[in-house]
Amino acid sequence: MKMKMSDRIAQLLQEKDMTQKELSEAANMTESAISHYMKGDRVPRGVNLIKIAKALGTTADYLLGQDDCFDRDSDIRLAKTLIARNSPGMSKEEKMELISILMESD
Repeated sequence: MKMKMSDRIAQLLQEKDMTQKELSEAANMTESAISHYMKGDRVPRGVNLIKIAKALGTTADYLLGQDDCFDRDSDIRLAKTLIARNSPGMSKEEKMELISILMESD
């Protein structure tokens, strides 16, 4: 069964040991709005969805349950595209950080 957005937000709050109040502050939204989203009686749209996703360190796609439409190959293609597009402006340290991430073992 697919998780509802309110469940995904709740799970991320728990993982980050974050309260609804802290989320509202981080997303620059009212506590009341966050409460409605958590109860599931409202769904954040547009800018508010993005604010919540950023505050939780995730994507709007994840919150909307659209993350399952991506597969490993498309994720890798996207990563390659983003790196190629941004590498000319990256510092040596940023490039080394990417290499380090890629070389980490499980």
